[in-house]
Amino acid sequence: MTESATPERYAMLQAINLDVHYGGIAAVRGISFAVEKGELVCLIGANGAGKTSTLKAVARMIPSSGEIRYRDMRLDQMQSHDLIRHGLALVPEGRGIFARLTVAENLTMGAYHRNDKAEIGLDLQRIFEMLPRLKERAAQVAGTLSGGEQQMLAIGRALMGRPQLLLLDEPSMGLAPLMVEKVFEVIRAVAAEGVTIFLVEQNARLALQTCSRGYVMESGEITLADTAANLLADPRVRAAYLGE
Repeated sequence: MTESATPERYAMLQAINLDVHYGGIAAVRGISFAVEKGELVCLIGANGAGKTSTLKAVARMIPSSGEIRYRDMRLDQMQSHDLIRHGLALVPEGRGIFARLTVAENLTMGAYHRNDKAEIGLDLQRIFEMLPRLKERAAQVAGTLSGGEQQMLAIGRALMGRPQLLLLDEPSMGLAPLMVEKVFEVIRAVAAEGVTIFLVEQNARLALQTCSRGYVMESGEITLADTAANLLADPRVRAAYLGE
């Protein structure tokens, strides 16, 4: 664990010289970044920049080299199915819901590693309070939900694991603007509860307006890192990602 100046804050997630290759193609080129406990941090960049590969490497879904540290553990030495037991959950690009299960069954699957049935029931009610649309559709087959409802379900399912660190991959992808705003309201609410969030997002403006810090990724490399406010004001970011 890397301690910062204040004892309450430390690097919840840290990547050091992270590389990802697909055969002879380098998707991620020796990047380093950190997310402190309690932070909401984004990784922005164009399609194909390597953002999703970075998140998949952190979640141990694809091979990588370099170090990935989560609290005092080495993620790069762990299996993906062990991560949730240590408080790390991923909401993948494309949501990855169980289409043939009901909404309630999907949410319960998020707590598959837990044995505290009474607490699971309380968490389910908490998710329904946070996401009332899911409560209305608890008995509905998840594959029949709208894209935005499926995204909310994917976030709710991840929260059922009681994560300390939540990885979000392109939560706005394919959603109507009104639903995008609702999904980001949920993200802000989750962050306000103290969950550390690392967000990968193509909608650079919305990501930077939501997060406290950000990293910019281009062609597999991190080219800028700063506070979200400074990145929003940076002429390079404004020209490349904000259409200004």
